[in-house]
Amino acid sequence: MAQSAVQTIQRDPALFYWILFPITIVLTGILRHYGTVMLQSTPKKLPIMALREQRSMLRGINLRNNYSILSPLSFQARKTYLVTAYQSGAFLKDPESKGQPPANPMTDPAGMEAMMGMMKGNMATMIPQTLIMGWINAFFSGFVIMKLPFPLTIRFKPMLQSGVGTPDLDVRWVSSLSWYFLNLFGLQSVFTFILGNENSASQVAAQMAQMNPNAAAALFGPGQDPDKMFMNEAENLEVVEHWWILNGIEDRLLKQIS
Repeated sequence: MAQSAVQTIQRDPALFYWILFPITIVLTGILRHYGTVMLQSTPKKLPIMALREQRSMLRGINLRNNYSILSPLSFQARKTYLVTAYQSGAFLKDPESKGQPPANPMTDPAGMEAMMGMMKGNMATMIPQTLIMGWINAFFSGFVIMKLPFPLTIRFKPMLQSGVGTPDLDVRWVSSLSWYFLNLFGLQSVFTFILGNENSASQVAAQMAQMNPNAAAALFGPGQDPDKMFMNEAENLEVVEHWWILNGIEDRLLKQIS
């Protein structure tokens, strides 16, 4: 049975210093991290009343989601306190606005500022990624930089040889553009070790930031009525059927031991 000839490509050793290393470490992680940090604006501190309004809503949500770790008496005391406060509007940052329609986000300065903050957060994530992608596509496209040491099927060819239109090239050869995408999604743990857990090079963190730039502030986004949200949360707490995780723990423990 005839064996296929081994493909050998003479590559310039300078490709490691000018393409492989910059794409792997600098462009994929470090440059994108610091570019995103430079574009991000300093978060504005919320007034104490607005912060209390948000934290009070989160307190009710946490109680509804984690009630099983509380005893019946503890849960009932917290539930009664929160429901009474929600219904009376005690946690509203502006109690005089209770029962009034929410302000138009297009005319409310606070709503406009919140929308601009979300837009800036999305742009701070998208701009570095777009610039680095255009840079790599312009300067590094068309280079074959490395060969994988293990065999692969032909289905991996479009993924590993992007930007190289050679149908007879062995599938194990990797182009510079494909190497960028592989590092973009495959080196998250390395960037976390080098740059920390809150690094901007993490693709997962970037996607979460685009979907929800500020989870706490999103509870009371532009055009939403905090009073209605408090009333809805009070109804959700009212219908919760409490179950304590320690109910019957003695019988369950004795049954497990025996």
